[in-house]
Amino acid sequence: MLKNKKKMMLLAVAASLSVTSLVGCASKSTDTGSSTPAPAGTAAASTAPAGPKPELKSLQIWQKDDYNTYPVAKYLEQATGYKVQYDMLPQDKPQDKLNILIASGEPYDAITTVGSTDFKALYADYAKKGALTDLGPLIDKFGPNIKAAIDPTALEAAKIDGKLYAVPTKTTPFAGESLYIRQDWLDKVGMKAPTTTDELVAVLKAFKEKDPGGNGDKNIPLTVKGEAPIIPNIAGAFGIANFWNDVNGKLTPRVLDPAYKDYVNFVGDLFKQGLLDKEFAANKDATAKEKFSSGKAGVIMLHWADVPTINDALIKNIPTAKATYIPTLKGKDGKMGLSASAGFDRITYIPKSSKHAEDAIKWMNAKLEKDTFRTMAIGEENKHFTLKDGAYTPILPIFTDERNQANNFLTGTDDKIYPTYWQARVRKDMRLFDAWNFMNTIQPANTRIIDPLGFAPYLPEFSKNFQQLNTMVNDYTTKLIFGAEAITGLEAFQAKFKTSGGDASFKEVNDWYATAKK
Repeated sequence: MLKNKKKMMLLAVAASLSVTSLVGCASKSTDTGSSTPAPAGTAAASTAPAGPKPELKSLQIWQKDDYNTYPVAKYLEQATGYKVQYDMLPQDKPQDKLNILIASGEPYDAITTVGSTDFKALYADYAKKGALTDLGPLIDKFGPNIKAAIDPTALEAAKIDGKLYAVPTKTTPFAGESLYIRQDWLDKVGMKAPTTTDELVAVLKAFKEKDPGGNGDKNIPLTVKGEAPIIPNIAGAFGIANFWNDVNGKLTPRVLDPAYKDYVNFVGDLFKQGLLDKEFAANKDATAKEKFSSGKAGVIMLHWADVPTINDALIKNIPTAKATYIPTLKGKDGKMGLSASAGFDRITYIPKSSKHAEDAIKWMNAKLEKDTFRTMAIGEENKHFTLKDGAYTPILPIFTDERNQANNFLTGTDDKIYPTYWQARVRKDMRLFDAWNFMNTIQPANTRIIDPLGFAPYLPEFSKNFQQLNTMVNDYTTKLIFGAEAITGLEAFQAKFKTSGGDASFKEVNDWYATAKK
């Protein structure tokens, strides 16, 4: 009875700490230093005082392998001098578990979560309720590497009410999705990859009329998944690459952007002409991929991380098939762009219940010693990777075995060099690298449109409303393209959008944006 009562009280406290779960709205540098890893223990010796160090307790995001036995954990213990007991949040409903652990005062010395909007909201809620340690004074005293290595913009964005309660790990900024096309189909119809929206229409018409895949009435020029009616690359050609875009100096949701109507009319016309998959609204991600890899579709919206898997399936079905990404499309007024991520990949904070907050900061600081950080992230030269002309290339299979999940041990990165180290991960498969490289290096820098809200601080109204507004816009966009709604009702929908949190979000976002531009 007492046990049940205690459990009910605990859950009640957890509920008071929780906030609404939301759906979250991954540059080049060179390393001129030696790539020889530091001998075990030397990195921490220069910054940590002599004497025994306490064992730390760290809560991490879920991963498939035990953190405690993963090779990176052993290396970090040797390099920093700190033994750490790692626990994991569950894969399913991690927010619920985290709320309970925070409410119960579990004495973790560090908690690392993903940096998505829902977890940023939790972090802000914990900070405002006094559950977290103010890290500013600790970092000033014990975190010189943290201050030197981490982008000041990220540190500033992690503040809540002017105080820093977390060490942020930046997202590596890259464009993720674009239009992937059957090159052999292009060759059969005698055309080059499209570079404008008009050229895209011409290619899709050729795919429909000349049926280079030999599919007959099952031929699909372009397929996409139903939950993503805003098609990357096409959307950028209309100036709405991101959910929020700068329109005359104001950040504006794309549904309120005058270009939204033009985009919907364009994609709706593709649908009417039979150039867009007639079943797109019902497509799951796997369905769209099956249509492409089986040879039925000529173009698909695809993330570069999926290229090897899609290519393997495609070649298995059609051994002579070839596929590639198209360039970033230009619209009629010259607009173009792929959405590029920005913000936090991870956030790490220290709860007030920690018994070793000072040592936790010293530990995070030691992890950012130059050689320690590199060895943690990508391993040892000539064992885990090779270095030639500034390019880090993994040695397989040991890189995958011992560093594939190293990113889960990050508590802040050396933001000047990590984007270069990170590329070792995409060089595990050159098809992966070529796809990533085309979008993020070969294509001009102005084709990647950074999410303008990536480094915005916690915005309560925006966070509260984003999931609902995003779902509203996606559902409405699908209906417009499909013809289930008429474009004449756009103003009425925009009015509904505004009263459903759009106006409150717009004001809050632009109050911040006005100060951020100064």
